[in-house]
Amino acid sequence: MSNSFLQIAGSKRSLHVQVAREVARKILSGELAQNEIIPSEMTLCQQFSISRTALREAIKLLTSKGLLESKPKVGTRVKTRDNWNFLDSQLLEWVTDLADNEAIYKEFLALRIAIEPEAAALAAEFATAEQRILLSATFQKMDQISANFDSQAWTDADMEFHRLVFLSTGNSFYLPFANVLCTMFKSFIGYSSSEGGTCIEDHREIYTAIMAGNVDKARQANINLLNNSNHRLPTSK
Repeated sequence: MSNSFLQIAGSKRSLHVQVAREVARKILSGELAQNEIIPSEMTLCQQFSISRTALREAIKLLTSKGLLESKPKVGTRVKTRDNWNFLDSQLLEWVTDLADNEAIYKEFLALRIAIEPEAAALAAEFATAEQRILLSATFQKMDQISANFDSQAWTDADMEFHRLVFLSTGNSFYLPFANVLCTMFKSFIGYSSSEGGTCIEDHREIYTAIMAGNVDKARQANINLLNNSNHRLPTSK
């Protein structure tokens, strides 16, 4: 484990964010262990070649995400993983920057399996007319892309489709998961769908069921989508 950090170069406006990202990466990767006291303020200022003001802003940002806590006469300690706010989109971006992402992607897939089918069922029941129009337009775009496949265009449309499903649940507690999905989705799809493919027929089943207001069919169609081989993580050989 190394407590050394590299100097940060960049604009003053983003300096504390860059510092926070570097410290977060060491925490998320385990280089800085849970409950470990991080280096002193003076040491970090020297290693990053930044002012105390910038460092304190970085520490404040990391504290707000549940990664750190500071106590007088003790120092700044890495909090345990159960305090980390994985619903924070910026934290998730830092997670996906790490070299070894397989564990977090498996957890993300497990979350999708747990909540997406019920989100589809709720959307079938509660989606407004306006939301159904938006979902229809997005699916039509997906259908067109699948006929003339473009990886980036498909990923964008696929992400928007699932985001709209979450927004159409009529349940405010699903809304944060729409943000999580948007942050993780592009990286996840690139990682899991190494063989390509669009699963357009699985999406068609979800879309058709939601538009028809068929709750049970929407739920099962989403389960079928997530069980599709194109959504499974590659296994180590």
